[in-house]
Amino acid sequence: MNKNQAWVTYGTGYAQMARDILQAAGVAARIPGKDARIALKPNLVMARPACDGATTHPELAAGAIEHLQENGFHNITIAEGAAAGVRTSRAFDVCGYESLAKRYGVALLDTQRDASRTMDCAGMPLKVCDCVGSFDYLINMPVVKGHCQTTLTCALKNLKGLIPDSEKRRFHTMGLMGPIAHLSAGIRQDFVLVDAICGDLDFEEGGTPVRRDQALGFFDPVLCDAYACGMLGHSVNDVPYIGLSEALGVGSADTSTLHITELNRPVACDDPRPTRRVQALAKHIDGRDACSACYGGLIHALHRLDVEGLPGKVSIGQGFKGQKGEGLGIGACTAGFARCLPGCPPTAASMLDALQAWIKG
Repeated sequence: MNKNQAWVTYGTGYAQMARDILQAAGVAARIPGKDARIALKPNLVMARPACDGATTHPELAAGAIEHLQENGFHNITIAEGAAAGVRTSRAFDVCGYESLAKRYGVALLDTQRDASRTMDCAGMPLKVCDCVGSFDYLINMPVVKGHCQTTLTCALKNLKGLIPDSEKRRFHTMGLMGPIAHLSAGIRQDFVLVDAICGDLDFEEGGTPVRRDQALGFFDPVLCDAYACGMLGHSVNDVPYIGLSEALGVGSADTSTLHITELNRPVACDDPRPTRRVQALAKHIDGRDACSACYGGLIHALHRLDVEGLPGKVSIGQGFKGQKGEGLGIGACTAGFARCLPGCPPTAASMLDALQAWIKG
């Protein structure tokens, strides 16, 4: 297995997107036997529907379950523990996983109600839910989104749902970064199926979703999070637990070695501006038939910038193909502009660099 491989797909048929990624990555062939105990670990931090930008879309889980069952795997559990102070049972219901489990005949495991034990996680003793030791194959299903304390949350931080609430609270007293890294060394993730459909701009509990209409697959959770930094306009250094996890041997943060296979291409989307904050940022964009992946990345880049300093509107979208322009164009569709950032789509991090250079003249 080449762990520097990743897969990405675009669209709004989320169940099929999950099936396509698992198929392309050959996940079924890597599971140790048809009787293997498989766990799906979504992010259900709050009892909020996925469209709010905080939780994993149940359609992605449905697609993963369908793919697994079609390949002869039936010992499947959805395991999660909501944030401390939030009832997981309520999150299972509101987020659509209660009905999902009934529809497909899979188990729901509330880790808030599970016993725990202390585990040596690369030299740091941490309490981990007992269920972790019973899983043969763990498919992590994080939402890539902003976080008010750690800047970003994706594959590595999502493992916090597999520790008891008392340990979640202790993580905060320990500074979060170190414990997150050591937990990732103690709990093996076999595959990461990333929900990048509409993660929140900067808050883990949702409220300002930004549409990207993407799903991604990784075998290396460190590489996954390093790549996610670029998606949201950050550098790896902005998220210390990524480098700490790499130092502990969990994976590689070197995205220069990453080979991404696109399973399809993004298409023009409807107006992706559901919140006032996103609408305010969108006023600085001239988007003509832009796809969600490119548009969403630009929203994240603008969010990290003093937009009042922009010389004008930023042009983006397929409607600019073959046209010339004097301002800043984002993406391959604006190749005719005097100043253009190439890529299809370029990362939010590269967009931020281009915007800052434009402001400086």
